[in-house]
Amino acid sequence: MGRWGPLAAICLGSFMLLVDVNIVTVAMPDMAGGLDASYGALQWVLDVYALVLAALLLGAGALADRLGRRRIYVAGLTVFAVASLACGLAPDATLLVAARAVQGAGAALMFATTVALVNSAYTGRDRGVAFGVWGAVNGAAAGIGPVLGGLVAQTAGWRWIFLVNLPVSVAAVVLTRRVVAESRGPVRRLDVTGTLLFAFTAGAVVLALTEAGRDGWTSPAATGAFALGGAGLVAFLLVEARKEHPVLDLRLFRDPAFTGVMVASLAMSGAAFAYLMFTSLWLRSVQGLGAIEAGLAILPMSGLSFAASWLTGRLPHGVPARWTVGGGMLLVAAGTLAQSTLSADSSWVALVPGFALTGIGVGLALPNVTAAAMAAVPPERGGMAAGAVSAFRQLGYALGIAVLSGVFHPALDRALTGRVPDAAATARALTSGHAPAHRAVPGAFATALNTTTLTASAIALAAAAAALLLIRRVPSGTERAPEPAAALAE
Repeated sequence: MGRWGPLAAICLGSFMLLVDVNIVTVAMPDMAGGLDASYGALQWVLDVYALVLAALLLGAGALADRLGRRRIYVAGLTVFAVASLACGLAPDATLLVAARAVQGAGAALMFATTVALVNSAYTGRDRGVAFGVWGAVNGAAAGIGPVLGGLVAQTAGWRWIFLVNLPVSVAAVVLTRRVVAESRGPVRRLDVTGTLLFAFTAGAVVLALTEAGRDGWTSPAATGAFALGGAGLVAFLLVEARKEHPVLDLRLFRDPAFTGVMVASLAMSGAAFAYLMFTSLWLRSVQGLGAIEAGLAILPMSGLSFAASWLTGRLPHGVPARWTVGGGMLLVAAGTLAQSTLSADSSWVALVPGFALTGIGVGLALPNVTAAAMAAVPPERGGMAAGAVSAFRQLGYALGIAVLSGVFHPALDRALTGRVPDAAATARALTSGHAPAHRAVPGAFATALNTTTLTASAIALAAAAAALLLIRRVPSGTERAPEPAAALAE
């Protein structure tokens, strides 16, 4: 395949793992019906993938430096393929969620190696071209996920959303072994304890937020999970402060600019994307759209995000990162706020202006957040900073789903109570993709969705304020070498 063979192999894996972050969004009602599972239970299909990916990402990078990046990338592809097969054959929601967790682990092994593999495979002008193509492929993957998921679910069934990964994985493994050379980085001591504590803490907090939204903040399950999460966080901070080679150097947070970037990274996916699982449910259950049509309805946000990201990469170098990152988050806040004005009579078209603003905001912030983090730290910590941004983005998505689920479901129950004969049964039917024929249903669902997107807007606004106040001395998120700049497109 010539000199671009390694790029093709790496882009195949990157595209696949990023598509799978949100490919299931519009197919959730089909999955709920096929597995006879509640929508609340299936939120973990989305949540656990992003959670495991975030939790293992930093540790996987150190492992790849030690054992070989190509070896770890191929191992990730293999794990991802086996887990995808298990997802496609899962007989119930429990096994599907478990398989998605394993799939997330495989994605972490792949994602932690892609930038380094591209960097080692190319030099000079070819390196810049390679990272440009790699970034474009990754941006397209994030945008096409809901559309591709809707297309596959409606034409072949939801199980093929996962099974289609098998031939892609096999092709990527064969191609990688043929054309990608092995490479290693400086051998770093593996911080196994820190990685496990980070994963434990993140999982406990997501579980606590999920339980709090379902059973209340004072329920035994929620308080117990919060206690475990708090203990895990304290242990993580104590262990990392004493480590010579920590998985995440806590001293980086002494710099306000780095802290501001990380807050924006954590909030970005949670505020801009996590509510889409409920929006897609409204499109399917209330608006009566098919899976393909629901994916196309969301496409304006993804398309404008990709276009704005491409244009932002061509901004003058003197634009301060605080304005690109903070301004982008302000647009996300405005876009989600614009989506919180639905009524019983609204159609899907009412979401388009908000989708447009949100997409432009993500496109403005995303191409600068990783490079801004790297510019705020010493050069030798640049790789750690880039990995931390990626991990925090995925963690923010997992936390966002948990938080917004805790907002949406109680809001829907309140809106239905007293307005339909059996509010609980109606809520269950709605979250399984079926809209009961009752005149109160569209208005109740719109009210719950408005509350959810309003919460997402508040999260984005808080992140925008943090970015504008804290990211002061970083001149520009685009003044870095090609490889870090391209890494932000993940």
